[in-house]
Formats: sequence, structure tokens, C-alpha cells
Amino acid sequence: MLADAHPVKVERHDTANNCHHTNTGRRVVDTYRETPAGLFVARDFVGHPRIRHWQAHLLPALNLVVCHYSFHGHREHDFYIDVAQISREGAVWTVRDLYLDIVLHDGLGAEIADTDELLAAWEAGFVTPREVQRAVEVAHQTLSGLTRARYSMRGWLKTQGVVADWAGDTERVGLKTG
Repeated sequence: MLADAHPVKVERHDTANNCHHTNTGRRVVDTYRETPAGLFVARDFVGHPRIRHWQAHLLPALNLVVCHYSFHGHREHDFYIDVAQISREGAVWTVRDLYLDIVLHDGLGAEIADTDELLAAWEAGFVTPREVQRAVEVAHQTLSGLTRARYSMRGWLKTQGVVADWAGDTERVGLKTG
């Protein structure tokens, strides 16, 4: 059975004003750092029952948003990867979430999630057949790459020419050159 259809979630990152606009409101962002690979984002999740902090790397060339959450309780996963169309106009980065996600337990395994949401959105006319095709291609290419990298996020990103670090590390991401 298909999930209830909902329109594509569109988020905006206004780096000039340190503001993350989501479908649930505006949030102040602690860190925006532009990189050769995209944009690093970090902010608190105030009042959230499960999540206390969020970090993400927006990677337009890969059509992915790689998220790392700090949970109040036990860690539910190591990385949550959104398949998305990412664009930039001046200081505003726009993320159009294409429903499919990959849940990664670093070094252990990964799975594609929310296929039912993508199919329901397609059936309801919220996404085009081309967008569905692109989302499926990106999700499967990413999962295949993670599998070859033994489910290592750092290992897989390295094969893509991307070095990503998270708060507590050096908070940097960049494309390898040469």
C-alpha cells in the first residue's frame, strides 16, 4: 500500500541571515560553511523529542544531503541521506527533497527508505517521471557505492572526491583536486 501523498518538501538555507526555512518554520543556524563540494550546515533542534543537533553536507553534484544527527537517547543511525535537487541563487541554497532516503549504519549496512512516499507523490502528480527516474538512479548508485565501500560514509565519499568531516572533527568538506 502506498503512503499518503504529500507535496515535495522544499527547504531554503539563507546563509546571509543564518536562517534555515523548513516546512515547519524558520530556524537559526549555528554554522554555514560554503565548500568546493557544497554547503556545511549545523544547528540545534530545540524542543525536538529525539534529536538535539543536526549537521549536514549539501552536495549538489551528488544530488544528496548527508545528515548526521545527535540524538537525546540511543543512536538510531549514523547517517541519514536525502536524495534531493540542490540549487543556489546568491546566498540562498534551495533543497528540493525527492522523497527517497538512505539510512546508513556506518560499517554495518544501509537501506533505501521511503519508496512508498516517492510512488505516492508520483501517482498524485507532485513529481515528474523524470524526477522519479533521477531519484531512483541516485539512490541506487549511492547504495551500490556505499556497499562497495563496506558501508563507510567517509570511504564512499572519498571515492566521489569528497572529504567530509563533522563537528568534533574539523567541520570541513571539499572536493579533491588533482
